Formats: sequence, C-alpha cells, structure tokens
Amino acid sequence: MDATAAYTERRDQARRTLEALDRRGARLANLRTLAFLSFVVLVGLVVFDKLPRLVLAAGFGSFAAYVALAVIHAKVIGQEAREKVRRSLNERGLERLSGGWHRFPETGAALLPDSHLYATDLDVLGQGSLFQRLDDTGTRAGEAQLAKWLLSAAPTALEVRERQGAVKELTQLLDFRQSLVIEARLAGQDKADPSRFIAWTEAPSFLHGIRWAFLAAHVLPAFTLGAGFASAFFDTPALPFWIGVLVQLGLVQLTKTPINRMWVALTSGEQGFVRFEETFAAIDRQTFTHPRLAALKAGVPSSGPTVSERLAKFARLMGFAELKTSGQMHPIINVLTLWDLHVLFRVERWRAEHGKGVRSWFDALAQLEALSAFAGYTFERPDDVFPEVLDEGFVLEAQGLGHPLLDKPVRNDVTLAGPGVALIITGSNMSGKTTLMRTMGLSTVMALAGLPVPAKAFKVGRTQLLTSMRVKDSLERGVSYFYAEVQRIKLLLDTSRAHRDACLFLLDELFMGTNARERTLASKHLMRELLSLGASGAVTTHDLALCELEQELPGKTRNVHFRDLIVGSEMTFDYTLRPGIVTTTNALEVLKRAGVVVPQ
Repeated sequence: MDATAAYTERRDQARRTLEALDRRGARLANLRTLAFLSFVVLVGLVVFDKLPRLVLAAGFGSFAAYVALAVIHAKVIGQEAREKVRRSLNERGLERLSGGWHRFPETGAALLPDSHLYATDLDVLGQGSLFQRLDDTGTRAGEAQLAKWLLSAAPTALEVRERQGAVKELTQLLDFRQSLVIEARLAGQDKADPSRFIAWTEAPSFLHGIRWAFLAAHVLPAFTLGAGFASAFFDTPALPFWIGVLVQLGLVQLTKTPINRMWVALTSGEQGFVRFEETFAAIDRQTFTHPRLAALKAGVPSSGPTVSERLAKFARLMGFAELKTSGQMHPIINVLTLWDLHVLFRVERWRAEHGKGVRSWFDALAQLEALSAFAGYTFERPDDVFPEVLDEGFVLEAQGLGHPLLDKPVRNDVTLAGPGVALIITGSNMSGKTTLMRTMGLSTVMALAGLPVPAKAFKVGRTQLLTSMRVKDSLERGVSYFYAEVQRIKLLLDTSRAHRDACLFLLDELFMGTNARERTLASKHLMRELLSLGASGAVTTHDLALCELEQELPGKTRNVHFRDLIVGSEMTFDYTLRPGIVTTTNALEVLKRAGVVVPQ
C-alpha cells in the first residue's frame, strides 16, 4: 500500500464525513430548538388556560423529542471530534512524507536525560530528531515508552527480533493504528496521561474509615423518603421525614472530609479524569497473529469482562459521581439520597476488583503505541530493511547506508569488522564526515530498538553507543569547552572499560580546545586506549597526523575520506566515502565565498 495514497484517501474521506456531519448537526440543532420551543409554548398555553390539559401530553412529547435529539446530537458531536483527529493524523502522515515533520511540536526534548551517552549528538530526541519524526502516540505513557526504547538498546537480540515481527504485522494494520491513536487522543485534551489514574488505583482506600456509612446510606434514605411520601399522600405526620433529613444532613457533614479527598483524587490533573474505554475497545476488536502482539493483548484480562467493558462501567460510575459538580442540584439530592456515599462506595468497589491490573493494562497500551509508531515509520519507508542483530561479538556492516532523517541521502558502505577497529575520517569542510558518523550512530540506535534502517543490508552486534560531537562549555558552571570535552571523554572511557569489546564510539574533531601538538598527542593516546578496550568506531579529523595510526596500528585503523570538487566558481560535494587520506582542503575557499579573503 502506497503511504501517500493511503493518507490522502483517508484525509479526504474524513473531510467528506466532517462536511456531512456538520450538515446533520445543524439540522439536529434546529430540530432541538424547535422541540424545546414547542414544549415551552404548549405548557405555557395550558398553564394560562389557553389550551386543555390534554395538550400537556403533546408538550411532554416535545420535551421527550428534545431529549432524544440532544442524545443523537451529542453522538454526532462525538463523531465529528473523532473525524477531526482522523483528518489530523492523515495530514501529519502526509507532512512526514514531504519533510514537514520538523514543524511538529512533539520533540521529546523534555524526556532527554542529562549527559546521555549519545542522544543529543545523534538527534535521537529534540528538535529535528528521530523522536519528532516517529512520534504518533496518543498518550503520555506511549510517548515515554517510545523515548525509552530509543534511549536504550533492547536487552537481547531476541527482544529486537520480537519487536521487528510485531512492527511488520502492525505495518499492514493502518486502520487499527490510527484507531488506537484517535481513541487515546479523544480521552483527554492533547495527550492523555493515565499516570494519575494508575496512582489512584494503587493508592490506599479513602473510604476505609467510614465503611459503616455504606449501610447507613442504604437504610436512612429509604426511611426518610418513605416518611416523606407517606406524609404527602396519606396525611401522616411530617416529623419523621424532617428527623430523617436532619440525620442525613449530619451524616453528610460527618463523611465530608474522606468523600472530598476521594473526589479530589479522582478529578486531579489538568485534564480532569480521562477515560480510555474506547481505546481498549479498539484493541479488543483487533486480532493479532504475532506472539508479541498477542502477548500484549493478553496483558489485559483474558477471562471475564474485557478491559473496555471494565472501563466503561467505571465511566458510568464517574458519570453518576459528576453530579457533585452541579452546584444547585447536588446538595439537595445528596442530602435526600446520600448520593455521594452510594456512588463513591461503588467506585471504591470497582477499584478493589480491578485496580491491581490497571498498571499492566496501560503498560501494554504504551508498548502497542510505541510499536505502532515504529510501524508508521516502516509503512512510510517500505524500502528500508530490518537489520540482523547479534547478541555476541561486535560487528557493524552496512551496505548502501543513508541517514534516516534525510529525504534523499547519499548512501555509503561502512564496515567495522569486529572489536577494536576504527575508521579515521578526513575531508574538507561540509563534505559529509560528521553526517556519516551520525548516520552510523542513528541507524544503530534504530536497529537496536527494533526499527528498519535505510540500507540495502545492515548487521550489528548489541553495542553501547558512545559519542562526543556537540560538546558545550558552561559559563554558569565555569566549565571551558576543553574541560567539558575532557569530562565527556572520561565518561566514554569509563563506559568502555565497563563494556569491553562492546562499544561503538563516534568522535568528532577531538580536543579542538588545545594546541595542535597536544591535540595530536592526546588524540592518538585516546584512540589507542579505546581500541585496547575493544571499542570500535570512527573519528573525524583535520589533523592528518592522526592518520599515522594506520601504520602504527596495522589492521586496527583504516583511513577513509570525503572530498569536494571546485569547478569554476562552483564548489560541490558528492558525499561519497573513499579509502585513504584526503588530499585537498577548502577552508580558504569557504572563507573567500563568505567575503573573507586570505592572501595565500
């Protein structure tokens, strides 16, 4: 299925549906108004003796029609909300395909931990990142799961293969993937966050200390309302009714504190209390064949009511509980019926029955969202390949590898055959040295997360990525650029010692904060140290003395380069990796083109 055609078809269908729903909604709004006016007019004419009392039946019929039309209209409004999200999802898909994903607001920057070993250098999270390109999750939990998989490699090659298999199946299930996101987005404004719901289900009971009130809530209102009915229709004394009202008023005051605490817990959060029954209904309706997906679906109960049914029951209870938000009606109804006690004790019973499983439900949902985001990328990039990932032994072999975030990348072959080997990359400015390293690193991140990569073939062993590319000084901490880089290098060395023969390092222009002689000495020493620890990788440099390591450490390092071509007034790059050391430079030419002419 062509992604562009699929998204265009679904976007256009959503637009047509919205237009039809808008027309239907307008008709229903007019009919509601007419029905309500009919009710008011007919009842008013009867009250003022302009029409016989029999006309009241027609008046109440108009009111019933108004209520029925209101229910139907509410469903139309819900359908409109759903179609708006569907339209937005397909528009986002088309934007991703055209490169417009850089404008998406969800960058994942807030999820980026300090001093991560590779995320900032490789654009894993943040503006213009892989996360920004991938994220089509519907909940904060799904967003966090996606970031987690990108920030740390899967624990085993088997786990990678399981994710790959699940992604392959989900790639073909576009309607399911979109339904999952649509229903999750409709659960709350923006992205819903189930964490508060989970916290409430796992918190201690707020009503434990007033269990005795549950029986009173069933006995007292029956007595009070019965006494009131008898007083109104059978001429019995009204005193028992008023005594009952006073007792119930006292009970309301006595239980006010725990009731309010529970209510606050239920309604806490910026988006109020979100509901996910339709989200899980989408999962309940879908049949999976891959064991990983089937296992995630089994993360919700396989016997008894489905999760969507359990959450729908909870939603109904919450609908009753929300009478508490009615400032005028709630106090009267609550005193006469002890409404809050009836409803919130039933909510508490729901939590006792189902609360222990809620975390596993949403963990399964978060993983399905992350896998669906992977599948969305796979659907849009059908020419990418799923890598071969090995558990033991370092290797990185790539044929026709391109940068995952570029629309039309130049592709190169890259090989690091075993631990303790490195590429020393030279080349003129802007020729593609750093881009190649980011291509290697980001493709490895994707491979170890379970994603396909833009290559003809890709094989990688499970490895710990280490990078030093975007070192920043800190005026606030009083840290110079050079010292910041030294701290970063120390971290990479310590990690290499902890993960011998299993690290991939990517280093850009080492020790630029010191003089040429010391830079060469330090760079050579660092490379020897990393290679002795079995770490493999690549380093870019303008310091051709570093290329001497190919003779000093035969079989351990290999010189490769990029070059530029100046023809007339044009400077061009082919971004093709070649063996050997670069023989040209372009720094003076770049300065000249910027208006700074340096005499030669």
